[in-house]
Amino acid sequence: MNKILRANAPHWRYAFILAAAGTLLGQPAADQTPAPGAPPAPAPPPPASVKIGKVEVSGSIDGYYTLNFNHPKTGTNGLYNFNFNANEASLNLAKLTFELAPGPVGFRVDFAGGKAMKWMSSTDPAPGAFRYMEQAYISFKPPAAKGLEVDFGKFVTTAGAEVIETKDNWNYSRSLLFAWAIPYYHMGAKVTFPVGKQFTGGVMVVNGWNNLWDNNTGKTLGFVGNVTMGKVTWSNNFFTGPEKNDTNKGFRNLYDSTILVNPNAKTSFYINFDFAADNRIGGGSDKFGGVAGAFRYQAAPKFAIASRLEWFKDASGFSTGVPQNAKEFTLTGEYKPSEWLVSRLEYRQDWSDKNYFDRGRGQMVYKNQPTLSLGVIAYFPKK
Repeated sequence: MNKILRANAPHWRYAFILAAAGTLLGQPAADQTPAPGAPPAPAPPPPASVKIGKVEVSGSIDGYYTLNFNHPKTGTNGLYNFNFNANEASLNLAKLTFELAPGPVGFRVDFAGGKAMKWMSSTDPAPGAFRYMEQAYISFKPPAAKGLEVDFGKFVTTAGAEVIETKDNWNYSRSLLFAWAIPYYHMGAKVTFPVGKQFTGGVMVVNGWNNLWDNNTGKTLGFVGNVTMGKVTWSNNFFTGPEKNDTNKGFRNLYDSTILVNPNAKTSFYINFDFAADNRIGGGSDKFGGVAGAFRYQAAPKFAIASRLEWFKDASGFSTGVPQNAKEFTLTGEYKPSEWLVSRLEYRQDWSDKNYFDRGRGQMVYKNQPTLSLGVIAYFPKK
């Protein structure tokens, strides 16, 4: 089973609100310009790492409030995955990580809870306690292998332009592609290896999409190829294997590609493309996928803005439950008052060519959905 099957279970005023709020958040309390001839202020020290022996310890917690202007009776933001609770404060994810770098043997364990973990593991047949381990794997990196690394256990997917942890993304909410086109995690073995200075390859054999316990006797194969050329990184993933319950027929194939460009220290943008086809046992296939583009600009040391625009097609309704073409635009203002705290104010507008959104009636009767979210993220990073 996978997160696809769980589904079967910009207005100018709002943009102005977000821009104004971001300006207020980024406004310093007083003029901090040094006097003429004064020495420059020293750079703040890097965050100190936390260790238990040689084991690095890190953690994060984030929560949010999303105002849905449709005021859905269901209390749910349509097409969202993690911050899907509307018009109420919610805990998204709290996690604690223990990691020992392979030398040559290491491990990583991420204990996590919150709405995100509940959603991610809702169809996993594994026992409840295992659902609260976002990752748990051992690593082997022999010195003579020139960078080759072998991981075995449960690990997050290599696909996608975004990740599960909010602090490591540009926006607060996740893209349609992250929510509806790719898996969250895998259970199995992964081998990564550098080839020269610009290419890194990878091969994995896993149980499938979001399966700690396999739902059939077949295995899914994954292939990774990442190219780095100066300020450009091109990441590619391909997964193929049976994903249906109790049968090895009808393979699901996914191709995921992201081009990330960092032209300077303040500016970054990416383009993410996904296409997937789940082959039916009797013939034909269910196709879904789309394209997303995102931009981030570090306007000041403590303030950044980011935007995202995407299109997603679910031809037969396999992924979202309704055959539709969906679009979304997101604009986010980020303020980082300290090394351990980030706040994000985000306006998002979703559209569909079908009546997909609840507008106060408990029924999907509307074709668009405007939301305004405030998210707060606290963390202590590794060194």
